[in-house]
Amino acid sequence: MRYVSVVCLLFSSLSWADGIVVDKVYHPYVMPYEKEVEWRLVSRQTDQGNILAQRFGVGGAISETLSLELYGVGERDDNGDFGLSAYEAELRWQLVEQGRYWADWGALFEIEKQHRQDSYEITSGLLFEKEFGQTSLTMNAFAVYEWGNDIDNEWETEFRAQYRYRLRSAFQPSIELYSGEDFLGVGPGFIGLHRYDGQHQLKWEAGFISEVGHGGKDHSFRLALEFEF
Repeated sequence: MRYVSVVCLLFSSLSWADGIVVDKVYHPYVMPYEKEVEWRLVSRQTDQGNILAQRFGVGGAISETLSLELYGVGERDDNGDFGLSAYEAELRWQLVEQGRYWADWGALFEIEKQHRQDSYEITSGLLFEKEFGQTSLTMNAFAVYEWGNDIDNEWETEFRAQYRYRLRSAFQPSIELYSGEDFLGVGPGFIGLHRYDGQHQLKWEAGFISEVGHGGKDHSFRLALEFEF
């Protein structure tokens, strides 16, 4: 665990990003020839009200180590109406063969454009995973650059971590941590996987994250469904 502590301290020393920080913790793996359909929801409740965002994506592996996915992002506005807010393209790259080295590594690259706005965001980062017996530690460290006429040009960073107990495929409890600008949140998470014939499988994730870096109410609930075939 000494190595885990060193890596955690290294990544947590990064500055933090704003916006909705609680989202998916990415694993550094790509399944060859897989295709997937994904839906994600994040609901953030603060003293100022509720922020609700959903994301729908389709994509799959384009080689043995690369996966490409396209997303449409929807958010609820101040009037309570829900509509399209952004588009995203995401590329994941598995850097090493799973289990070959001390830890597994991957990379993620993402570009996002706000709907009907001159506002862009590009994200790049490292994905890390290491197994310890029946547990797994997964960490993501991202650098984010925002630019455009409708947004301030700036650099930001994010960090996400998940420590998971692989009790069984259908139920794997975890502890998750997220950091961003003026945000440090931690809470329980749950992961499940149901396999069908062949490569068909359904993965679900849920988590409840509470902000612990300052006073006031700030709770986020995340839910994700991913069907791979």
